[in-house]
Amino acid sequence: MSAEPAGPDTGERADRVLDSAADLLLRWGYRRVTIEDVARHAGIGKGTVYLHFRTKDALFLTVLLRSQRRTFTDLADRMETDPAVALPWRMVRIVYEALQSDELARVLYMGDAEVLGRLVQESAGTLGELAARRNEIVRAHFRLLREARLVATDLPLDEQVHGYGAVTTGFFVAAGTPPEADPFAPTDPVRRAELLEHVLRSVLAGPADPDAVADVAPAVAALYRPLVEHIDTEWQRRAR
Repeated sequence: MSAEPAGPDTGERADRVLDSAADLLLRWGYRRVTIEDVARHAGIGKGTVYLHFRTKDALFLTVLLRSQRRTFTDLADRMETDPAVALPWRMVRIVYEALQSDELARVLYMGDAEVLGRLVQESAGTLGELAARRNEIVRAHFRLLREARLVATDLPLDEQVHGYGAVTTGFFVAAGTPPEADPFAPTDPVRRAELLEHVLRSVLAGPADPDAVADVAPAVAALYRPLVEHIDTEWQRRAR
């Protein structure tokens, strides 16, 4: 993964607050963590936290937005340096590998209510709008690849995108399945990522030479940049 990108507030103290809030969220869950806990963990006063974030909800929603920002920025950056990442099977492998090493991103992806608590409801509007924008971008992404014959066109676009999402989600859910319930599942996360890439490539690959993605990748990367801008806007709304 590339270095974590900065957000609207790049101050070291604000970053320390966000890092502390993320750490405590994963340890204790949203319901138990207080602003006082975050301040103590960050080594600052409670009032200093409020200098950056108006409320507890604003602070923790910004924690989630920062995680999403990191994911989409990294994808767009990678597509520009390695065009093959614009192919859905390669892209989803990178996301899968990233979520295995980023517990917060994984919790957010799975909508873990035990960790997120009522933050799931509090963030529904903001993250729901972000998800809707992302879904439209994925459709546009697939449309570009279909036009370039890099993915198959044997299914309508919407059904193809649905199948892609269903298979991908299934792999993430299966990663948490006890071994005795699925004795055939690879235990090595690297092998699981390779399997996910193989399955998606098998069902999605079109007739064009995959190297032709180099002609499309810049346009695909450009689709994801506005998501980062949208996250920055939402982040700024909650920061002082």
